[in-house]
Amino acid sequence: MKNKQYRELAVCGFEAVRALAERHPERIQRLFFTQDRARFFGPVCKTLAASRRLYRVVESPLELEKLSQSVHHQGVVAMIAEPDIPRLDVETVRKWQESGERILVLDRVGNANNLGAIVRSAAFFGIGRIVIGEDDEQAEISTSAYRVAQGGMELVEVWRAPSAYWLVELTAGRMTRIGADHRARNRLSDLRELAGPEGGKTQGVLVVMGNEESGLSAEVKAACDHLVRIPGTGDIESLNVAQAATLFLYEMSLL
Repeated sequence: MKNKQYRELAVCGFEAVRALAERHPERIQRLFFTQDRARFFGPVCKTLAASRRLYRVVESPLELEKLSQSVHHQGVVAMIAEPDIPRLDVETVRKWQESGERILVLDRVGNANNLGAIVRSAAFFGIGRIVIGEDDEQAEISTSAYRVAQGGMELVEVWRAPSAYWLVELTAGRMTRIGADHRARNRLSDLRELAGPEGGKTQGVLVVMGNEESGLSAEVKAACDHLVRIPGTGDIESLNVAQAATLFLYEMSLL
């Protein structure tokens, strides 16, 4: 939940807040927790006290529910400034290409829980950068995305671009662009070969995941160098985008 008056975002969920407190305590503006959670947040409370920022035990879990607008707060809520997602520029993309980066790109993934689950998987497999578009359909970093990410937001850089298509077009001939499409001829097991010389290390790789309902946009699909599917029995057409992203992220971790 965003507090528009103070330009704050509520981060809730035990693992999400604990990771935030351990890695970026300076980002916490206010911290609230139940008595049984107090013992886990002693060090960050000292940090908050030193800079005269508020922390306290709540009288009732209902207070946490009100702060986060979620019953899934797990006994702790941290208020942070609204995340400022850096906007990609051409120079940054060129640096990614030169260093052979592996980048996951989301093309209008609209569900915040899916975004959080994808961030969690990216953190697990060590894929450190995700790009989201500025399209209206694209989910933003939210309270639920933080909670579902289970601390992954502290380990993954999220960047924004005008759209997934903008980035795919910009990297034509510079990086290998691979789109996830359940109708593709290539299989997921082909990804490492498709990534190019040395598994994409020489020029970098973009893997693009599409919208939950419609998949990749037509222009992104047409612009990708390769399209790849996850083979199944055929009884179910496709996986949820977060599940599919997990499999792609595993393959990316092997590049």
